Amino acid sequence: MGAPVVVLAEPLCNQHAPATAALTRLQGVMAHGRFVAYQPTSLQVIDGRPTQANPGSIRADLTVLRPRFDALITYGAAHGAEAIPAIAASLHYRALIIGVWNPFDAAELSAASTAANQFPKLVVGLSLGNETIFNKQHSFAELAEVMAKIRARMPKLALSTTEPFHMFYQSESAPLFEQMDFLLANVHPVFQSWFRGVSDDVAAQFVVNVTTKLATAYCGPILVKETGVPTAPTSEGYTSKRQASFYQALSRAFPVSGTRAFAYFSAFDAPWRLADSKNQAAAEAHWGLYDEHRQPKPVIKTLEKLSAVQ
Repeated sequence: MGAPVVVLAEPLCNQHAPATAALTRLQGVMAHGRFVAYQPTSLQVIDGRPTQANPGSIRADLTVLRPRFDALITYGAAHGAEAIPAIAASLHYRALIIGVWNPFDAAELSAASTAANQFPKLVVGLSLGNETIFNKQHSFAELAEVMAKIRARMPKLALSTTEPFHMFYQSESAPLFEQMDFLLANVHPVFQSWFRGVSDDVAAQFVVNVTTKLATAYCGPILVKETGVPTAPTSEGYTSKRQASFYQALSRAFPVSGTRAFAYFSAFDAPWRLADSKNQAAAEAHWGLYDEHRQPKPVIKTLEKLSAVQ
C-alpha cells in the first residue's frame, strides 16, 4: 500500500481496567456468537441527507436477523437509530457495538451514552467513526485525543474505531492503539486487484493473513467488521453464489475465538446507494445477506440457526 508499517518488539495496546467487564462480554460473543453489521433498511443517506429510521421497520429488520445473529454492529447513533438498543434488548440480542458516525458530534455521543446507560448488559462498546482517517476527515492523533476524552466520560465501555485494515499498518496509528480496547477493521478481498482471478479459499485466506498481521502490532481483540462479497453487478463477477461460497470458505479458514472473529457484512441491501451522487460503485447497493425486502439470499441457508433465544 506504500504506507509505513508499524514495527514493534511487542504488540501495542493499553489495558483499561474499567472496561474489562464489557470487553469480557464482547469476547464471549466473538467466540460463541455471530455478529452482523447493521444499518436500518429505513435509514437512507443520499447526498449527505439522512432520512429518519422507523422503529417499526427496525423491529422488523432485527426480528428477521435474530435467528442467525445474536450481536450487532451499527454505524450511527442518530436519525432514528436511537431506537435500536431497546428493540435489540427486547429481542434478546447478546451484544451491541454502537457505531458513532461522527465522534466529534456532541449530540450523537450523548445518544450513544444514553443507550449504553439504559442497556448496560447489551451495549459492550462504541465504534467511534467509520473510515474517518481513510476519508481524511480527521487524523490518528485527533481521533486518539477524542477517544481519550470519551473514555473519561464512559469508562466502562470498550472503545474502538473502524478503518480499512491498511490504515492500521501506518506508524501514526500507535497513539490510537493505546486508546482502543479492541480493533475493528474492514478487510475486503474484493477491493484487491487480484480478486476476480482467485478462488474463494484464497480470498478467505487473505482475511486471515491480514488479521494475523494486525495482531503483530495490536495486542487486543480484533474483530473484522466488514468483509464479504456483494451479489451484483454480475458483470463485475459478483453473484449470490459467490457471496455464499466466500463465507463458507472464510468459516473454514478463520476459526473464531475471543481474540479473533469476523462479522457478516452487511445485513440488508441498500438500493438507495444507487441514487447517491457520492457513490460511484454499483456494488455498494448489494452487500446484504438479505435484500431490501428482507428476503434471504442463498448465503443464509449456509448459516445454522443459533440456539434458542434466551
